[in-house]
Amino acid sequence: DLTGLPPTPGEVTAFIDDKSSQAYETAVERLLNSKHFGERWARVWLDLARYTDRTASWLYSTGQAHLYRDWVVQALNDDMPYDQFVHRQLATDFMPETGSEDIAALGFLGLSPNYWKELQLPTEIIKVIVADEWEERIDTVSRTFLGLTVACARCHHHKFDAITMQDYYALAGVFASCRIKERPTIDEALYAPVRTAKAETAKHEAKVEELKKKKPQPKEEIEALTVKIAELKKTPHFNVLMAPAVTEESLSVERKGKTAQSGTKLVYHPRPQDLHLFVRGNPNRLGEVVPRRFLQVLSRSDQPTPFKTGSGRLELAQAITTDAHPLAARVLVNRIWLAHFGRGLVTTPSNFGQSGERPSHPELLDDLAARFVAGGWSMKKLHREIVLSATYRQSSRDDRTQPKTDPDNLWLSRMPRTRLSVEAWRDAMLAVSGELDNKIGGPSVGLTDAANKRRTIYCTIHRREMSTMLLTHDFPDPTAHSPKRVGTTTTLQGLYALNGPMMLTRAKALATRLLNKELESDTDRIALAYQLLFAREPSERETKLALDFVGDTAGEARKNTWIQYAHVLLASNEFLYVN
Repeated sequence: DLTGLPPTPGEVTAFIDDKSSQAYETAVERLLNSKHFGERWARVWLDLARYTDRTASWLYSTGQAHLYRDWVVQALNDDMPYDQFVHRQLATDFMPETGSEDIAALGFLGLSPNYWKELQLPTEIIKVIVADEWEERIDTVSRTFLGLTVACARCHHHKFDAITMQDYYALAGVFASCRIKERPTIDEALYAPVRTAKAETAKHEAKVEELKKKKPQPKEEIEALTVKIAELKKTPHFNVLMAPAVTEESLSVERKGKTAQSGTKLVYHPRPQDLHLFVRGNPNRLGEVVPRRFLQVLSRSDQPTPFKTGSGRLELAQAITTDAHPLAARVLVNRIWLAHFGRGLVTTPSNFGQSGERPSHPELLDDLAARFVAGGWSMKKLHREIVLSATYRQSSRDDRTQPKTDPDNLWLSRMPRTRLSVEAWRDAMLAVSGELDNKIGGPSVGLTDAANKRRTIYCTIHRREMSTMLLTHDFPDPTAHSPKRVGTTTTLQGLYALNGPMMLTRAKALATRLLNKELESDTDRIALAYQLLFAREPSERETKLALDFVGDTAGEARKNTWIQYAHVLLASNEFLYVN
């Protein structure tokens, strides 16, 4: 639960041999301080942020999306207070206490989906597409941080919650005043000469391509430009990493000419803008101008103060953790509870409104949220409190009374038995086969790459061409905010467990590890397999079944038999579930 990895036999033995009264607490502290803690919990956050490494081919990108993922991992490992975690992802560029090292945090907005805009189409159509992008950002921000479906108020006042159309367009003005754009991970002063050098390089490269098309080619001119390009690329920091982010630029959708048939142009300018209310959500039917501000129902005053600092991103972030802090804290606490127990105290984690489910334990949710804020918004303190609780430390076994008194385990009369996510399942296979590469951070690697032994959080996520393995095993759609994983049990999953290339490869690696271990007998090898996969000793019956299966074969036949045996263990329910 804390690192997303199974315990090694050595860790299990050390825990059992620790006879002190604080053995459990010691294990918890070790895991909270592990560098792998951030990897496990970053994946939970990336679902909310609809993280992707790659998107549509027509969108320009230097492919540095991993900088945002790595920033989240590091922030969680450092136990960055949640209020700061929120502020930096929405407006770190406005915060004097942060620097270029935090610019990657803006990937929360910088990785927002962009929709295709065919500029030959009339302006009226392009305005609708742009408004759809703003709606997506409002939806993701409001559901992630506040557990509210604010996007429902685009066309009319919210049908269930106290959110008006004016609230919606007050937030839309914030996102209409910023532009998705990559930004350097160094100070702007250092990057200024790089920007000039890159512009000159692009101009010269275009000229070279043009000259190469001539017959005969002007070789001397091409060579001279090539030398200039090489010199420009020697500019200090020329190859600096560029993070997906946003800049303070407002977008206006305008006609190219005087008629609707003349096409459309997108014009960016540095001034923030307040939007008109769109009648029925149609940007071609304008109502009153709505100043940028926070949601009225969550504001401390009846008349929220209009945002004045640029687009208003920083003021929005601060309002989430000040005016709306009781709600923001409950939403985050519920998400962490959900990830630990498989079910949230509120089962609609991104909808705390009237149409969402009521909390099963409202006093507990209030208590955890209040102490979360009082404890400095520390997420590690919250994790510690949960995993040290008597509720968390229960057995998942049923006794004869529980099915009658708590058949659905709503009251947590036992610890729920939870299934591993596809990431934890794949990571566990790599760990027990001895292949796992524990390197932290860096560019993503293709999931189907045979040489890829990294944790699944570092595998490439493509927004438009998702991995079949991930789709089969309930990975969320990265085009939109995902409040929780929806678990399924399908025939395809069973077929993958039997025939999937990853399963076959991991089975071979596990069998090789068991056979290469210098042990006295196959009985010891079977015991090792159970320790690696299940953190326990096999029963006499399990040992006998295994010995009967592997038999007394030798050579290639012995290897193949052990591969089949390893495959059975990897595909077992006991390996797939935390029980």
